[in-house]
Amino acid sequence: MAVATSETLVEELNEMTPEALFTWALENHGDRAGIITSFQDTGCVMIDIMSRVAPGIRVITVDTLRLHEETYRLMEQVEQRYGITIERFTPDPARLRKMIAQHGEYLFFDSKAKQEYCCNLRKVEPNQRALETLDVWFTGLRRDHSAFRVDTPKAQIVDRKGRKLLKIAPLVDWDDDRINAYIREHDVPKSELYDKGYTSIGCKICTTPTLPGEDKRAGRWRWFNALNADDSKECGIHSGGSGI
Repeated sequence: MAVATSETLVEELNEMTPEALFTWALENHGDRAGIITSFQDTGCVMIDIMSRVAPGIRVITVDTLRLHEETYRLMEQVEQRYGITIERFTPDPARLRKMIAQHGEYLFFDSKAKQEYCCNLRKVEPNQRALETLDVWFTGLRRDHSAFRVDTPKAQIVDRKGRKLLKIAPLVDWDDDRINAYIREHDVPKSELYDKGYTSIGCKICTTPTLPGEDKRAGRWRWFNALNADDSKECGIHSGGSGI
């Protein structure tokens, strides 16, 4: 089903509750609607809400093949808890081998350009392949994640390689207190990494714990912090990929 691009529809979606958004997506787009998550706390809450009001919406993740062991364990726990099969999109094997052969396994330490190249191959391209199977993309973006995300709408039309799709962040206006209260109330599975000081979770090495008072995404590519004080700390999935 093609995505309607009506401004009125987007306005209506921006006023809906998370429950109503999942129900609407399943009723109107079926298996062309899906949650894409890296299994941070917001993603796990989305899966729990979806399981209650719109079971059957797809759950998708980009497996960069460099995730924390805690993330892989959480994925297994989520599958068992909700009786679902998580769809995993991975990097192109041939391109991955070529990148490592040319630049080494840890090229992301060398320069910002190589870090973006690695993210593009391991995350952005698999994410794009996942999006090609969707008309409605549910994401865990929240306005309190960083200054770069403070104006994120709940629903918007985005252009991905000339194709329009609905990008919905159903919990965009939730904060940590509300997320954690929901997790406690519904006993939602949560990553062990939060208890180790992580506030944003991606690939191992490229994600580190944060200190009190730091931006939630300060732990991303920390070795670039001093040189890139104004960096958006985005991998490219939500801002467009890059390469070298």
